[in-house]
Amino acid sequence: MCAKQVTKIGVLTSGGDAPGMNAAVRAVVRTGIYHGLEVFGIYRGYSGMIDDDIVQMNSRSVANIIQRGGTILKTARSKDFFEIEGREKAYKNLAKRGINGLVIIGGDGSFRGAQKFSHEFDIPCIGIPGTIDKDIAGTDFTIGFDTAVNTAVEAIDKIRDTADAHDRLFIVEVMGRDAGYIALHSGIATGAENILIPEAKTNIEELVNSLTEKEKRQKLVNLIVVAEGDEFGANEIAEVIRVRLPQTDTRVCILGHIQRGGSPTCLDRLIASRMGYHSVECLLEGRNNVMVGILNNKVHYTPLDKAVKAKQKITDDWFKIVKILAS
Repeated sequence: MCAKQVTKIGVLTSGGDAPGMNAAVRAVVRTGIYHGLEVFGIYRGYSGMIDDDIVQMNSRSVANIIQRGGTILKTARSKDFFEIEGREKAYKNLAKRGINGLVIIGGDGSFRGAQKFSHEFDIPCIGIPGTIDKDIAGTDFTIGFDTAVNTAVEAIDKIRDTADAHDRLFIVEVMGRDAGYIALHSGIATGAENILIPEAKTNIEELVNSLTEKEKRQKLVNLIVVAEGDEFGANEIAEVIRVRLPQTDTRVCILGHIQRGGSPTCLDRLIASRMGYHSVECLLEGRNNVMVGILNNKVHYTPLDKAVKAKQKITDDWFKIVKILAS
């Protein structure tokens, strides 16, 4: 734990953008200023730290952004930050401004970079989980997840209307390269018959048998929600169904990056504001190198080294719910 008094802090957004990141930036800036700190915005994540793209911020810098998706600080993934030379350059840019505390809004990859950087240069870092995937342990929600799920639900509801009108099977692919939470939550919320996610092995025979049985019962609407990280993927699943069940009128719809954008929901704005506020409080209290999360509606602190190792796991209860409700 770093004992130095924090007087100037930097805030950055890193990795994939997520709705609610702006609300977190706003909370960090205004809480820091309230406590008499100088606050600097670092553009394009770690790349901006290396390139010296850093500006001092004031309350007006973050006016009228809480409702906006994306991030006003931009975001990027930096290969140079993986190298010690890149991190040394980043440190020098912080040091010349006297920045001695960092708030990093991003996912586990961003936290790994923060952990390494803090260890090498003795700069306290606080992580705020900003990712639509909700795959970080130590928090019930990550910034952006609720918005992404609601976007997916709205789209799938509309797809259900046309599926019903034409008696078609729709296979809808949602985001989630390594985690199936968006597929799981949106699939349950829209009454999908099957939900395929990376955390569970996809049984093609079981899927085909399920569709065959539902066809015999003349089930009017069939929806399959697939996470992009599923071992087969939406297009391959569709091809199998077209071969095995040629009588089934099958369509694929890939929602893509629409899930990453848009105005954040109330929940995302609230948790982002709470996390941003508490991240500054952490730096002032000397509670360093932790991720600020929310568990059971209470603020929870997870050491960064644990946050980057642990993954939010999907329990068997969820799979049981899907099986029963889709029958």
